[in-house]
Amino acid sequence: MRRFTSLLILQLSAGLSICPVFAEQSAPDGRRPNVIIILSDDQGYGDFSCHGNPALKTPNLDRLHQESIRLTDFHVAPMCTPTRGQLMTGLDALRSGATSVCAGRSFIRRQWPGADNPSSASPPPPPVMAERFAAFGYKTALFGKWHLGDSYPNLPQNRGFQDTVYHLGWGITSMADLWCNDYFNGRFRHNGKLHEYPGYCTDVWFQLGMDWIRERQKAGEPFFLYLPTNAPHGPLWVADEWRKPYLDQGLPKPLSSFFGMIANLDSNVGKLDKLLEETGLRDNTIVIYFHDNGGTAGCNFYNAGMRGKKTTYYEGGHRAACFVRWPGGGLRSPGDVDELCQVQDLLPTLTDLCGLGVPKAQGDGASLATLLQGKADRLADRKLVVQYGQNPEKWQSAVLWKKWRLVHGDELYDLRNDPGQKNDVAAKHPDVVEPLREHYEAWWSGVEPLLDEFVPVVIGSERENPVTLTAADWANVYCDNMHDLRSGKQTNSVWHLQVAQPGRYTFSLRRWPKEADAAISAAVPEFHAVDGVLEAGTAMPIAKARLKIGQFDQSVPVSSGDKEVSFTVNLAAEPKTTMQTWFYDAAGNELSGAYFTYVERATN
Repeated sequence: MRRFTSLLILQLSAGLSICPVFAEQSAPDGRRPNVIIILSDDQGYGDFSCHGNPALKTPNLDRLHQESIRLTDFHVAPMCTPTRGQLMTGLDALRSGATSVCAGRSFIRRQWPGADNPSSASPPPPPVMAERFAAFGYKTALFGKWHLGDSYPNLPQNRGFQDTVYHLGWGITSMADLWCNDYFNGRFRHNGKLHEYPGYCTDVWFQLGMDWIRERQKAGEPFFLYLPTNAPHGPLWVADEWRKPYLDQGLPKPLSSFFGMIANLDSNVGKLDKLLEETGLRDNTIVIYFHDNGGTAGCNFYNAGMRGKKTTYYEGGHRAACFVRWPGGGLRSPGDVDELCQVQDLLPTLTDLCGLGVPKAQGDGASLATLLQGKADRLADRKLVVQYGQNPEKWQSAVLWKKWRLVHGDELYDLRNDPGQKNDVAAKHPDVVEPLREHYEAWWSGVEPLLDEFVPVVIGSERENPVTLTAADWANVYCDNMHDLRSGKQTNSVWHLQVAQPGRYTFSLRRWPKEADAAISAAVPEFHAVDGVLEAGTAMPIAKARLKIGQFDQSVPVSSGDKEVSFTVNLAAEPKTTMQTWFYDAAGNELSGAYFTYVERATN
């Protein structure tokens, strides 16, 4: 097991630029393979017709399944952001920093605790996936969902992706995303600049990807394309043509919409595959398809016999489909490979298959290259820990070893004889429970020192000023979606910040985002999207606002027509500080924090 003390610490130059560090090694001779990773959001293992779903039809994914090596014991996190951080870094979620979808824990660590100390001599951690590809001459792009930070230096274009189009937060209609954005004709950010993109979101991501592939082919450039779709995550908005076949089977509208979103995604996979064939790129392109957590809207209908769903530590919460295809790469024949694997394995695997050198720092995954190439039938014996959370606690986990699963530290299941995890056999197998608990204890001792060290949001940098802070990044609380905002959820916490430069800062507190153009205490109307409605926003009797950062702590009255309340503060540069806001009613009762705070450093 790799311990925290053996990992490397990211050295940040002035301005927070991020520099990958590699050992000296050249790429292998010959054409380097292209790489496409497709990551669907909230699809479950049972949401494929090739996995036995009796209603859903996924002919293109079925074809990819048939042509691929299928990792049938492949595991992700039970929630989306941790999986994405694990993919990009090759680190366990509790080590990478991206442990949860919000709560101030959706960022990849830029440095380890103590690295801001000038006396620290610890070297940097492994560069993330896109940085590795870019460092070896690949063109890199992301179209879709990022969800590893909404401002510099956490955006995809700051982490090795040269061309990006993405929404903010967990998805369209999330707290961080654009106000009243829609799955149809949405407004997304191209390398940070907002544009409208005609069409349905999944179609947009794939069309952008296919156009970009044509450009790379024309230029003769090897490429790494990351297509993380926000579908089929809710809201379950999709065109009627995709929903209708499932309504016609008598399925309820929400499930029909969910399956329709997957059917649309499946169609786009088919279009992409056709492009690869027509351009002659298919044989030398590695295609990997998987999903980011366990089942959601479809798991009560069909869950491939597994117990659990998204957010749980039973098999249905973290076992995912994973298809790997490289027709011209000399891999073993298509078929099932039932070795215990995890998403953290994909980075070292691609590093080996694509000849990306040997990074000076190693992660938590293991390369599957020899397994995929048929040079080995088994991996070395290994035990894995699955854990995530907005406030991770000991034993909220699953420990995996062969077909054994230790859940919550005291439930043991033998998947060979009980794939549905119906019978806890811990009392019968203390010889299995003990080594799994010992493994977890050692692993926990390596990650526990990290858990109170939040990755701060940077304010006042030259690269992004002003910065928008949202309640999605309040530490250790969940306040991340439109219902939280529109209902006026009564919760609050601190933002963890890094003040990049000394100066005079203005903090503008709002209940509603600027695009809503609404008073702090006012209600807002329903939003009628193309295929759905967001609820009306309630009024809140806000009479006073307060800001506290460092030694500054001030309150001011709020008038009924005020859209924002601003404070001006002189700040020194600080690697770590916290900030909190409050809204109060006329009697002095706390209502919530300011769901949005806009922070700008004066530049003159």
